[in-house]
Amino acid sequence: MRLKRTSLFATVFTLLSAASVIATNVHASSAIKQTKGDFEDKFRQLDEALPTPNVYRNAAGEPGHMYWQQKVDYVIDVKLDEEKRRLSASQTITYQNNSPDTLKYLWIQLDQNKFREDSMSALTTTFGGIGNRGPATQGASGDTPARLSLGALRRQQFVEDTELGYDLQKITDTNGNALKYVVVGTLMRVDLPTPLKPNTSTQFNIDFAFNIVEEDAVSARSGYEHFPDDARDGGNDIFLLAQWFPRLAAYTDYEAWTNKEFIGRGEFTLEFGNYDVSITVPADHVVSSTGALANPNDVLTKTQRDRLKKAETAKRPVFIVTEEEALDNEKDGTSKTKTWRFKAEKVRDFAWASSRKFMWDAKGYQQGGEDQPLVMAMSFYPKEGGDLWKKYSTESVIHTMEVYSRFSFDYPYPVAQSVNGPVGGMEYPMITFNGPRTELQDDGERTYSLAEKRFLIGVVIHEVGHIYFPMIVNSDERQWTWMDEGLNSFLDGVAGREWDPKIPWGVEPRDITGYMKSSTQVPIMTQSDSVLRLGPNAYTKPAAALNILRETILGRELFDFAFKEYAQRWMYKRPTPADFFRTMEEASGVDLDWFWRGWFYSTDHVDISLDHVYKLRLDTEDPDIDFARQRQVELDKPLSLTDERNKAEGIELWVDRNDDVSDFYDENDPWTVTNKERNKYRKFLSKMDPWEKRVFERAIKEDKNYYVLDFSNKGGLVMPIILELEFEDGKKENMYIPAEIWRRTPKAVSKLIVTEKGQILKSVTVDPRWETADVDIENNHYPRRIIPSRIEAYKSKKNTSGVRRDLMQDSKTKLKSDAEIEKKAAEEEDN
Repeated sequence: MRLKRTSLFATVFTLLSAASVIATNVHASSAIKQTKGDFEDKFRQLDEALPTPNVYRNAAGEPGHMYWQQKVDYVIDVKLDEEKRRLSASQTITYQNNSPDTLKYLWIQLDQNKFREDSMSALTTTFGGIGNRGPATQGASGDTPARLSLGALRRQQFVEDTELGYDLQKITDTNGNALKYVVVGTLMRVDLPTPLKPNTSTQFNIDFAFNIVEEDAVSARSGYEHFPDDARDGGNDIFLLAQWFPRLAAYTDYEAWTNKEFIGRGEFTLEFGNYDVSITVPADHVVSSTGALANPNDVLTKTQRDRLKKAETAKRPVFIVTEEEALDNEKDGTSKTKTWRFKAEKVRDFAWASSRKFMWDAKGYQQGGEDQPLVMAMSFYPKEGGDLWKKYSTESVIHTMEVYSRFSFDYPYPVAQSVNGPVGGMEYPMITFNGPRTELQDDGERTYSLAEKRFLIGVVIHEVGHIYFPMIVNSDERQWTWMDEGLNSFLDGVAGREWDPKIPWGVEPRDITGYMKSSTQVPIMTQSDSVLRLGPNAYTKPAAALNILRETILGRELFDFAFKEYAQRWMYKRPTPADFFRTMEEASGVDLDWFWRGWFYSTDHVDISLDHVYKLRLDTEDPDIDFARQRQVELDKPLSLTDERNKAEGIELWVDRNDDVSDFYDENDPWTVTNKERNKYRKFLSKMDPWEKRVFERAIKEDKNYYVLDFSNKGGLVMPIILELEFEDGKKENMYIPAEIWRRTPKAVSKLIVTEKGQILKSVTVDPRWETADVDIENNHYPRRIIPSRIEAYKSKKNTSGVRRDLMQDSKTKLKSDAEIEKKAAEEEDN
């Protein structure tokens, strides 16, 4: 194709600056309507959707000069009745009102009420498990229900046979006077006798009890697991206790009371405070807990205390309770009790675990230099954990702190723990519950698969990572699940790859393409209980987005600085999405509103198609040059089919048979240069000023190659255009075109590429490393390439990731029913 000269300016300056050639418009936005045309500004500022900055949260995304948050301290005495599987406790709560508001009542979370038969969770759970009924809960025809699973029946029977929820025995002030309260599902309003003014505190007591749920029956975030085959008469249990005590709901500057019903998926946000908790359990139990053990002399032997001291500087984990000691504990049981006392400062929650089955290992982690406090990394697990836990649990805890501290802040607590139990994975301050185990073989030995090894390392990294986000950077999980799960899934991918890049853990952009083009996608900013598919929405998609932001858009230096700034700004505080978005922009110095809008507020996907590549050449206006080029183009044309066959048949042409008849046009072709054309060229040059003439003559001399690439945005999500240019000599070059190329026409653009004289373009590939989550790589190549069929691609994916589990979703709720398993499989296939 020839590039015709429309004006000197268009010919020279457009080409030499490689400016974009702008194409068509796109559909209008619902936020800004065009009355002329249908233009949509994908780069408009996000402030129209974000809360207005104020004295509590400023425009830079950091806490304002009048930022406040409440403080709640707890003193709790709790007793575990192992035989009845019941907790009873008395707690004293001290509530400090740091807000500028006067409070007439307090809202308290009663999470155990979720398991009642009349709870909102029970009454609104649809057939087939959590979420809307979909293909996984239908029959083959799609219009009849699937079979009722044994898991669903077991849950129903357990709920019917066990009285669940809180038994609130007494709620009084410090003088013993009963306080008026109202229970509303999983919440309780306590009316204060006297309104609580700003900068004052109140104290009250709650006596309560509840029956502990069997985790395997109800798929809870905590509960007990029974081992009927242990030597002890009646078997043994592992108790994981979380969301176990009435806790103050958060009171915030942006929402006031965060008193949204606990349905099960959306977790929570809480107030920071100090805890003093005394836990009475059978004397042969070992307890793991949030906080530091305050009475080791009362509950540990001298040998165990010596081992704990040795572990502080050991190269590998040291057993505090050995496997042999744990096996001895398993055998008998006792009627005696011990009280373990733990103290924790500046934590937003408290959890613990107890069992006579636990062996316990520990290893000290010295972070940030010798002057920094030592952190004890510890693991608690039964014989079923086996060598898998002995080798990898505590080491994974330490590895997590090493990586996460680099991206945020030094780990601030004295202990970090991994506890094996029935929960697939769950996190609380200083303690995590993690599920993978070994399997007992026919020969009596315990072994583990590669999948279980990867599962354990991955889930420990993920759950310990949650101690940073949201247990310290205290986002609201009930409202914005992605703020902890997405950020943490991004970081656990970084940590996993720094452990062993062969582990299929962490999120690559390509992992989210199936979900992003699916009809079940909803915006990331959707409230957690309303999300159709929580795993890809709250975990995978935001993690992929942050990976792209770090590796492709900002680069590591800018991203890491901004992310660390966010973490340190909001350490022990309560950020919102706006605070994260604003901090990342303010600290990186890059306007990212287009990125947040596309990835977090829309369901657009990435699909950039390279539609055409045109080769062009600059017209020099010199007839001796241009006419010769045009003659060569004509000579290079292949013969027409008719002429080719006439020649093959030996048909003699008339002009060859009558060569005595000729004229000027037979002796000169249309590209013969005459003085008329040369004089026109001299006149053209004479009208140029000297500067224009130098530029023009240089362009003629260099004789570069000009290519126009046509791109269309088929997915709607604007992203940078990353190109790999391959030349005929085999060399390759990469080109990065910022996303702002789409700023005036987000549906289609054309880009001029200029190469040196000898660089003849052979092929072009968009996003050659598949780093932008482009959902259709078939249209990324020009010329088009032969690609593997979908079946072959799926086989390859299964071969490389068959051992992978979607730990990020499983860590919150173990799939029990057949319908849930089928649905899970469908989701994995999509992704």
